[in-house]
Amino acid sequence: MTAPYNILILGASYGSLLATKMVLAGHHVTLICLPAEADLINSDGAIVRMPVRGRDDLVEIRSKNAPGSLKAAAPADVSPSEYDLIGLAMQEPQYGSPGVRELLDAVARSGVPCMSIMNMPPLPYLARIPGLDTDTLGHCYTDRTVWENFDPDLMTLASPDPQAFRPPEEPVNVLQVALPTNFKVARFVSDGHTQILRNLEKAINAIRFDTGNGIVELPVKLRVHESIFVPLAKWSMLLTGNYRCIAEHEMRPIRDAVHSDIALSRAVYAWVGQVCEKLGASPGDLVPFEKYAAAAKGLAKPSSAARALAAGAPNIERVDAIVKSIAGSFDMHNEEVDRTCALVETWLEKNRASL
Repeated sequence: MTAPYNILILGASYGSLLATKMVLAGHHVTLICLPAEADLINSDGAIVRMPVRGRDDLVEIRSKNAPGSLKAAAPADVSPSEYDLIGLAMQEPQYGSPGVRELLDAVARSGVPCMSIMNMPPLPYLARIPGLDTDTLGHCYTDRTVWENFDPDLMTLASPDPQAFRPPEEPVNVLQVALPTNFKVARFVSDGHTQILRNLEKAINAIRFDTGNGIVELPVKLRVHESIFVPLAKWSMLLTGNYRCIAEHEMRPIRDAVHSDIALSRAVYAWVGQVCEKLGASPGDLVPFEKYAAAAKGLAKPSSAARALAAGAPNIERVDAIVKSIAGSFDMHNEEVDRTCALVETWLEKNRASL
């Protein structure tokens, strides 16, 4: 095994899922989060519950019992240059908030490689796609200026396919996995930085967990890919399910968004895939609709974007707007995607007007 890495992850909700797998593999992780979260994680650790094939109950993983270490800190309490890898696991609108903005800029200037597990691809990652004019996409971001000092060569993206949520009745250090799929990460430009990812992939793959009733192999792996287009496979899923949870007056589960009109869902999914192929993706980089549709049957809650809008959020991640904008540059249009984008914008306008 390679020497343990020191890893910084911005965001303790979804970020705690990847962090827990990393500390189980023997690495050292610092999570950036709110003070109440940091206090609880530092005292009790992170708790992740996930389904495991062959078991009826959820397996509970406590970071306190892992061979690596997990701690939490405020944005002002860390120096990015002290880490081997930095993960970006917050929602895109959060990066412009006080304290986080300054830390993100320090991350950009540190020269440390960054792996995003956001649904919203950071602009520096999109700049790695040959021929894509990222200047036309700035309007899709809450504040595009937070990404200005990043070197695209130091940014990669992992498709955040695993679905997880914080149970509302539990403390904020508890995360429950609803869909235990893998993080599919594209290589860095540098072979040396990519080797960090491959070492993490190998170490996470080797984890065997003692449940107290036997040793199990845990799901949610890190998979490293040569193609920079593999993480874009998530776009079809987001536009077919996550954003189509959003209706005029209420939100519906991802399952219903996908399966209430399976023919329409298939058409949207295929169209977004065609947009990705126009950018340079091959069909093998993408996920077949049948596989996604089967997984969506287990997603009985509205997406995080839908829940945020219902709760009054003035900004959410706008992957829908990115896909629509890129498609427009190829003179591609889709009526259902246009309708979805319009619904999102109506909700945002209403939420902003109520502030």
